[in-house]
Amino acid sequence: MPERRTVALVTLGCARNEVDSEELAGRLEADGWQLVEDAEDADVAVVNTCGFVEAAKKDSVDALLEANDLKGHGRTQAVVAVGCMAERYGKELAEALPEADGVLGFDDYADISDRLRTILSGGVHASHTPRDRRKLLPISPAERQSAADVALPGHGAPTDLPEGVAPASGPRAPLRRRLDGSPVASVKLASGCDRRCSFCAIPSFRGSFISRRPSDVLNETRWLAEQGVKEIMLVSENNTSYGKDLGDIRLLESLLPELAEVDGIERVRVSYLQPAEMRPGLIDVLTSTPKVAPYFDLSFQHSAPGVLRAMRRFGDTDRFLELLDTIRGKAPQAGVRSNFIVGFPGETEADLAELERFLNGARLDAIGVFGYSDEEGTEAATYDDKLDEDVVAERLAHISRLAEELVSQRAEERVGETVHVLVESVGEDDDEVAAYGRAAHQAPETDGQVLFTRGAGLSVGRMVEAKVVGTEGVDLVAEPLAGALGCPEEAGR
Repeated sequence: MPERRTVALVTLGCARNEVDSEELAGRLEADGWQLVEDAEDADVAVVNTCGFVEAAKKDSVDALLEANDLKGHGRTQAVVAVGCMAERYGKELAEALPEADGVLGFDDYADISDRLRTILSGGVHASHTPRDRRKLLPISPAERQSAADVALPGHGAPTDLPEGVAPASGPRAPLRRRLDGSPVASVKLASGCDRRCSFCAIPSFRGSFISRRPSDVLNETRWLAEQGVKEIMLVSENNTSYGKDLGDIRLLESLLPELAEVDGIERVRVSYLQPAEMRPGLIDVLTSTPKVAPYFDLSFQHSAPGVLRAMRRFGDTDRFLELLDTIRGKAPQAGVRSNFIVGFPGETEADLAELERFLNGARLDAIGVFGYSDEEGTEAATYDDKLDEDVVAERLAHISRLAEELVSQRAEERVGETVHVLVESVGEDDDEVAAYGRAAHQAPETDGQVLFTRGAGLSVGRMVEAKVVGTEGVDLVAEPLAGALGCPEEAGR
């Protein structure tokens, strides 16, 4: 019997890419491939690239080159690029990076196994030709669900699958295979975006907004719970638009309680929310539903009205602060994070001061700050009133320092609070930190974590009630409450 071909998936970028990689893994395993963790142990390394900003593109190219260096020194025979950068640039990437043996777009995902076999056998598969994916779906959202021939990563069609890549209960979930044993997993709620922010190229290569059906999201969540997942994070380019193409813009409000009731799931988190689309009913569900985290990943981007209009966005400092007051009036411990762009074309000193006013009043738990740079194909790249690079860099450094100070202050405000922490890793006996986890206001990778200095009774995947006793920057230091670990004497020591 011939030896099974091996494949490793290297994932860069956001949680949406992680879901896409697990769909590719499911497709490949279902077709007989053996999945391995390290690229050096694989016949082919598949690099799921990010094409969001310049730094992410560089990381993607570096990962492709690093995987290419393995060829001739071990088992690796081929390196293939997939993901957003491959979709966005296609042939251009292939010409600029001949080290990649293949550049595959989203349309190739359904046939990923055949594509890799062709490349490994010495054949050549034509590199992907980019196109504006916004034009692939009908303009009317209500007509998009019938466009079944459009490739939508993370929306893989149901199929009969081997054990381990499909749920044992109920209808089949979209094709997926977990690539790690984390108690947290992302679930794709939708793909694409109908907003036209002047700085963002994502809709051009991710396409127009289209929701997954609630039954698919529920079935995938049930399967993930069977795999030991305790927390799911709903991801898309814009979760607040969920359901608009299914005839119900409030569909998320009814779906969240159903997801929270799935056996084995301890926490449901929603990411990527648009402030201009926040509804009172959605705020109510996010702040009052058991097991749904009162967590608000709000894409503010700026708060000066003139800058926001140039970005083709809505709102201002006072309206944003009013939104935060509404949220905290319903859930005082709610977590809020956001990202901001400084140095946007036309941004004045007064605009920057307005952003500072918002940041000082917002009490955000996590803040990401980016300096503006042109993204090809975007409206903002054509603007005339660009700031000098050194001015952008200076403003980036200034706001970043302020952000670091403010999130540390916000963490200190949480000292004395009781938090529910999902344990994600447990240290060795001689480690200074016994365990790491995350509270409801902390999303994976981006928002800090909770540190336990005593680990007795803690295990990965366990939800622990704890008291915050200190901070380390944005991170919290906590101790389990007496009785939280089932042993009052030990927990209370």
